[in-house]
Amino acid sequence: MAGLETNRPAKWMEGTGPYSDIVISSRIRLARNIHDLPFPHLVMESQFADILERLKPFVTNRTARSPAHRFIMHRLRDLPALDRQVLVEKHLISPQHARNAEHAAVILRGDEAVSILVNEEDHLRIQCLYPALQLDEAWHLGSNVDDLLERSLDYAFSPSRGYLTACPTNAGTGLRASVMLHLPALVMSNQAGRLYSDIVKLGFMVRGIYGEGTEALGNIFQFSNQVTLGRSEPEIVENLRTITERIIEQERAGRDTLLREMKSQLEDRVWRAYGILTNAHLLSSSEAVQLLSDVRLGRDLGLLKGLTSFGITEVLVITRPGYLQKLAGRALSAAERDVERARLVREKLKGPAT
Repeated sequence: MAGLETNRPAKWMEGTGPYSDIVISSRIRLARNIHDLPFPHLVMESQFADILERLKPFVTNRTARSPAHRFIMHRLRDLPALDRQVLVEKHLISPQHARNAEHAAVILRGDEAVSILVNEEDHLRIQCLYPALQLDEAWHLGSNVDDLLERSLDYAFSPSRGYLTACPTNAGTGLRASVMLHLPALVMSNQAGRLYSDIVKLGFMVRGIYGEGTEALGNIFQFSNQVTLGRSEPEIVENLRTITERIIEQERAGRDTLLREMKSQLEDRVWRAYGILTNAHLLSSSEAVQLLSDVRLGRDLGLLKGLTSFGITEVLVITRPGYLQKLAGRALSAAERDVERARLVREKLKGPAT
């Protein structure tokens, strides 16, 4: 198992693609289990070693055009805690996976568009992450990876219930499709709460930036399907794309209203955020996320024209606690992280805005 380079941007952090002014990322996740082994919470060391052995053909037999498309397996217990934290911050593994590292692994494609969580809640969770609204592209890639894995694995499958999973809510297709959206106008106009209530009634889940039980920092929300049984994979993907496009319409209408009715207040908010970020010498993680949200909104509305190439999505991730320390090459106290975060943001924002 090769070493891990965690301090490079993942593909979904590129910040380009359809509706990239509102949609940060699209994710497809497929839950799969091996038919003759107990679910992960009952797996012993010898059985986990067997899982890794069965995955070797997939990892070692992959011929790729470039390093970006090759797969490498990493056993989590062999990774420093800081590397595991960075993987969480990049959405490549879950917090649960990082905590339960003893009998866990991750398989990463070179460009990190694919991450396969081994022995998390299920034996395999195949994740495909793309920037912006690219659900179809993520689904196509996930389906291909799933087919390749199935060449050497016999999945737990029931003709009547579909793919069998540790949690019954994931049975059937085993597919969770999700999008991460930046929705400042809906939050600022107090429309977000009603919208999210309506979406839940339609069978979708709303979560914070790092999934279940996390806050919607920086006006960023995740939306995903609740039902995996009784619907086909294309239907699940299409339903989420449809609801996402409706949310985009509402967010854009909200932004138009803000520009029309509150332009001066909006410009003041955006430029204050930009001023703090370009001059601050101390920035907490939560403050940086909120200020970057305001700057992102200003850039996307044309109020900060000089920032068209500024990678705000990347900065949101690299200013997280683990990533900061990884870039610094050493452990940092909370106070040191605030200093380093401010320095890094100043450096990234040094291009002139107009």
